[in-house]
Amino acid sequence: MLNYSPDQENLPLPAANLQTLARWLKALSEPKRLLLLDRIIQGVQCNCELGDELDMAPNLISHHMSVLREVGLVNAERDPFDGRWVYYSINRTALDQLNAVFGDFFTPERIQPRRLTCGPQAIASNQTRNT
Repeated sequence: MLNYSPDQENLPLPAANLQTLARWLKALSEPKRLLLLDRIIQGVQCNCELGDELDMAPNLISHHMSVLREVGLVNAERDPFDGRWVYYSINRTALDQLNAVFGDFFTPERIQPRRLTCGPQAIASNQTRNT
């Protein structure tokens, strides 16, 4: 998580959490992946169910699901009797982390007033203080 709270003003965000957030955002920036994730959040889905519901070819589903698995948002399990069937489920721990990081990063409490460190207003402010 981002470890940010409103009392911790001016602390930098942890670089590791920003990297994780960037990886998630990149994976979720593809609309088809969002559609797939939406279905999986609703419950375990078989690759054939996803293909039928979203009118996607199996290779396209496989590609997008591998991206979601790589960032840890989705789990995959092959059918023990017939490996052609793959069942996808949401990684609840990762989803909870995603919600926490998004909430921490995009919270309005992080918005701070501009600090006058450069520009004409800063120069005028420094001159006023020095006189």
